[in-house]
This record gives sequence, C-alpha cells and structure tokens, in this order.
Amino acid sequence: MTAPAAPGRPPFTVKGWHVAAGVVGFFAIVIGVDISFLVIAYRTHPGQVEAKPYETGLIYNAELERMRAQDALGWRAGARATPVGLEVVLEDRAGAALEGLGVSALLQRPATEQGRAEVRLTEVAPGQYEAPLTLKGTWDVRIEARDGTGHPFIAERRLTWR
Repeated sequence: MTAPAAPGRPPFTVKGWHVAAGVVGFFAIVIGVDISFLVIAYRTHPGQVEAKPYETGLIYNAELERMRAQDALGWRAGARATPVGLEVVLEDRAGAALEGLGVSALLQRPATEQGRAEVRLTEVAPGQYEAPLTLKGTWDVRIEARDGTGHPFIAERRLTWR
C-alpha cells in the first residue's frame, strides 16, 4: 500500500486583487511613458514657430489682400527659360497682350541665396518681355510687373536652364 501524499502548499490561483494590481500597473506604465513623451516634446519644441507671430500674421493678411487684388485684375503670366535668357509673356483676362509694363525678375536658387540676381526685362513685342541671361540649372523666378497706374502683379515660377 502506498502512503498518502504529504499535505503541501495549495496550488496558485489568481485572485481579484491580482487582476486589479495588473490593470493599475499597466495604466501606470502607459501614463508614465506618455508624461515622459510630453515633457521631452515640450522641451525640444515649445510650439512657437515665429519669433513675432502677430507681425507675421499681419504680413500674411496683407499678402492675401494683395493676391485678391491681383486676381481681380485677371492678368496671367507665362515664363520660360530660353538659351539666351528669360522670356515672359503677360496677358489680361481676355488674352490680350499687356503692353508698356515695367517688368523685373528676381532669380535665386531653390536651396541657397548664392547667385541671387535681379534683372529688368524689356518689351520686345506686345506683351512679350525678355532679359538676356547666361544661367545653368534650376532657378526660382519671381516676376514683378506694374502698369502705369501702379497696379502690381507678381508671378512665381521654377525654371530650368540647360
């Protein structure tokens, strides 16, 4: 006959306080990690993008107003890079050439201000303005035109000279 087994510890069973401790521990870890991320994010970027946000907003509002006035004019500009320079064609809403404008262009590289140049364009045909240039590569061009009454028109293009 075999001897009965000696009484030992009862087997482990999960009780209610074990579950409660696990849930509280899980959320404590999640909240602690979230607080750490918030502190790190705030220290590295406090949220202010501009040094003078109010003044920047005023400038932006003025630019929006300028764009509305320009849209009301209905002028259109086309620009292309030619082997001998820059060619700009200006038309009104009906497609008629805009003659006798004072036209200039600011050229600059997309990634740097090195080589930045401003040129005056001359009218070579009704509504067609040109400036001789010897450029290579990609340039951002800001075309500014004014008529006799001072109406401003600004167009921006990215052009590539080969």
